[in-house]
Amino acid sequence: MDSSWLHPRDELVATMARIYRYRMTTTSGGNLSILDPDGSIWITPSRVDKGGLTPRDVVRVRPDGTREGLHPPSSEFPFHQAIYRRRPDLRAIVHAHPGALVAFSICRKLPDTRVQAHAFAVCGRIAYAPYACPGSQELGDRIAEAFATGADCVMLENHGVVIGGTDLRDAFQRFETLEFVAQTLVKAAGMGRVRPLPAAVLEHQPVPEYGVLPPAAPGNREKELRTQLCEFVHRCYQQRLMISTAGAISARLDAHEFLVTPRRRDRLELTPSGLVRATLKACEAGRQPSRAARLHALIYASHPDVGAVISAQPAHASAYCMTDADFITRTIPESYLVLGDAPRVPFACIVEDAAELAALVSLKKCPVLLIENEGALVIGKTLLEAFDRLEVLEATAEALTMSRPLGPLVPMPDAALAELRKAFGME
Repeated sequence: MDSSWLHPRDELVATMARIYRYRMTTTSGGNLSILDPDGSIWITPSRVDKGGLTPRDVVRVRPDGTREGLHPPSSEFPFHQAIYRRRPDLRAIVHAHPGALVAFSICRKLPDTRVQAHAFAVCGRIAYAPYACPGSQELGDRIAEAFATGADCVMLENHGVVIGGTDLRDAFQRFETLEFVAQTLVKAAGMGRVRPLPAAVLEHQPVPEYGVLPPAAPGNREKELRTQLCEFVHRCYQQRLMISTAGAISARLDAHEFLVTPRRRDRLELTPSGLVRATLKACEAGRQPSRAARLHALIYASHPDVGAVISAQPAHASAYCMTDADFITRTIPESYLVLGDAPRVPFACIVEDAAELAALVSLKKCPVLLIENEGALVIGKTLLEAFDRLEVLEATAEALTMSRPLGPLVPMPDAALAELRKAFGME
């Protein structure tokens, strides 16, 4: 739903429900606010169950300090107010205690977003605020001072994180992206040295240019495919294989055209009409396809048997893209059959190096590719097949990660692999 049509009460409730649903806060933890054009601050209440928040629970604090609502505002209202005073460009704030970011805060470290270009671009600069008692004016001053340096994300010592945005959607997406990259870093930390991207790559993130496709009324097949594509995008989000700011899915329409997710649109809120019809060099007028669209187009052009392509950065699989740890599919029959060897290749730009990446994949020999500091590239004959591969990839990466403290893993012997290939027609 377009949040610009929501009342602040409804937008705060919807966003808190999303944060709570994906375990990025607890019943009693965290608070959100929106700064209204009239100077009022709409904020979540104190001591109200975050899992059962309703619009009636939201509190309005007017510029003169008077309040409207059933409850007192969050006890941490002072730092929301202080941030808005120091940063007039910010119109919304998210504060929560998600697990990975709390882990960084209690170790007094900042998550390094340089490991993924999209995370670096979305999150911006991250600052640190020293500890002070929650709800105190001292804490508010310290957080506001950190924001005043130009940071949009502030880690709180032994506490959590506070993130600002131009609106609540912007703040939430920055928050979700930072937590997701922190989760990936935590998983990668147990695998070896984590590789950041060089500054030149982070500062140069090209976007393909497209001509305009002639307008065309969608036929029944396109309508059906748009619905299916949205269902899989939502499923990817719900399974945490994608987040609101990252990941692209496409499906072939014919020999030249395909449908693809748009750039910088919330994946969970995507509708069939929001998808972009595109070719290698053109797209629907007024639309902006994902940055990965050119790569997807080249895969379709080179591989007529491919019907769907997914680019994604799920946390466990991405940990293997940030380190030199071996991703071994020859440990589980399903993994080997569905993923093949899933090789890892050096970092390549999904725009400028798209042709080279497209040449590396194939349905029979390499349906899954891990790209250093980028993520997974997955292909399939159908949307279901591509989605299944992505899901199996992340499940395998999680199992491999969980096996590390238990001892050396034992891959299947060559004889077992040969038996699998013969039994399932992979020879």
